[in-house]
Amino acid sequence: MIEAAFPRRLHPYWPKCQEKTRAWLLEKRLMPADKVEEYADGLCYTDLMAGYYIGAPDEVMQAIADYSAWFFVWDDRHDRDIVHGRPAAWRLLRDRLHSALDSPGEHLRHEDPLVAGFADSVQRLYAFLPQTWNLRFARHFHAVIGAYDREFHNRTEGIVPTVEEYLRLRRLTFAHWIWTDLLETAAGCELPDAVRKHPAYRRAALLSQEFAAWYNDLCSLPKEIAGDEVHNLGISLITHEGLTLEQAVVEVRRRVEKTIDDFLDVEQEALRFADDLADGTVRGKELGAAVLSCLSNMRNWFSSVYWFHHESGRYMVDSWDDRSTPPYVSNEAAGEK
Repeated sequence: MIEAAFPRRLHPYWPKCQEKTRAWLLEKRLMPADKVEEYADGLCYTDLMAGYYIGAPDEVMQAIADYSAWFFVWDDRHDRDIVHGRPAAWRLLRDRLHSALDSPGEHLRHEDPLVAGFADSVQRLYAFLPQTWNLRFARHFHAVIGAYDREFHNRTEGIVPTVEEYLRLRRLTFAHWIWTDLLETAAGCELPDAVRKHPAYRRAALLSQEFAAWYNDLCSLPKEIAGDEVHNLGISLITHEGLTLEQAVVEVRRRVEKTIDDFLDVEQEALRFADDLADGTVRGKELGAAVLSCLSNMRNWFSSVYWFHHESGRYMVDSWDDRSTPPYVSNEAAGEK
């Protein structure tokens, strides 16, 4: 269904982007050199972004790819802090990230490479659009950090959220609105609130991200069950809806497929909205073109996420010595062993 409805595309800058992101991970010491050498290309982090932000200027594409790679490393640190019982280390990192988000220039040489790498990537992203966009991005990412903190608590305490609780939290832990904000940097245009909040545009954006988050849950379910995790749509369905594992997989797949059908429906309305914006004025033409670019890349998100999950070593748990411990992660936290 995905392959038929959403043909795969990649940004032409992708090969160079992959090379530079690998070098950036090494320069910022975000992954040990041996892990970068062995696993970075196979994790396909740049492939995911290069399949999403088609049309972005090369420097924008590179900044987004580096930021995305950082996000995966951060997600792994968060996971390892939970697994290895390091609440103090997590709280320290959480607070430092909040600070770096508001003043990245002051954290570029931070002692924790994860904080310094975050500051570097955020400062680069802040250079492309006006301050109003930067403040919105920061507001959205503060909420993401807060959601990761709630997930830390749930996983530490063994709390499986209800399905509805989980879906609300997942929109933040997957950073739905961050990836949607970055569509504007690819289009080179900050969208006003009236455009971003138009029901068809917002619905299309949400569906593209819900697909990604739930498909991720489907593909990561074996790893997360093996690791006794509590944050997965399938696990919430099993715990609170009384489904078997097999029934939960069917239900998650049904929800994933429905996002595809719903997106194809609302996409038509959103395209008409873009046409209406192009009202003959210079500003209208700019906004209409920007919305068309964003909608096109929302569509690309489906194929990009699909191929990423089938090609990235991040989900090939059957090849790992320990299905709950990814071989590409470091078990160290900054200042702790």
